[in-house]
Amino acid sequence: HTATLLPDGIVLVVGGFSGSGFLSSAELFDRATGIWAVTGSLNTARYGHTTTLLQDGKILVAGGYNTISGDLDVAELYEPLTGVWTVTGTMNSARYFHVSTLLPNGKVLVAGGYGSSYLSSAEIFDPTNGTWIGTGALHTARQWSTATLLTDGKVLVVGGQNSSDYLSSAEIFERSTGTWI
Repeated sequence: HTATLLPDGIVLVVGGFSGSGFLSSAELFDRATGIWAVTGSLNTARYGHTTTLLQDGKILVAGGYNTISGDLDVAELYEPLTGVWTVTGTMNSARYFHVSTLLPNGKVLVAGGYGSSYLSSAEIFDPTNGTWIGTGALHTARQWSTATLLTDGKVLVVGGQNSSDYLSSAEIFERSTGTWI
């Protein structure tokens, strides 16, 4: 599952695997009261997905995996005011165990992961129109890496795994050129 801190201090917990099946459920945890509350369910059950808090307060869920659809290219948006999930633009590549990062311009970078193989592809979600646009590919295909937005607006991707081994390498995404260095 994923857990995302919302602007009001509530934590949104989404999807996952229960040991017997993939989950579409979502719950809200109020840190102040210690109370859990059920909210709207995803349209597609998934695990291995990412969640990203957007600048407008909505949450983007991207990709993942389940046994019905396999690798997912489905993305959804959660509206905290209504508790409703809506399907948004389809990703260019189905992927899970990828990374996602909110960029300073409000768009979301998604990179790497696993589809039918380890992925080096990357794409950017534009929340203003719900579209995904491909961008430069990572130099090294990787899943289970980390991504960190740096103070200069670049994104550092570190580690992970691919078919060769666990990775100790790192790459930096340069948003102005759409390339990795």
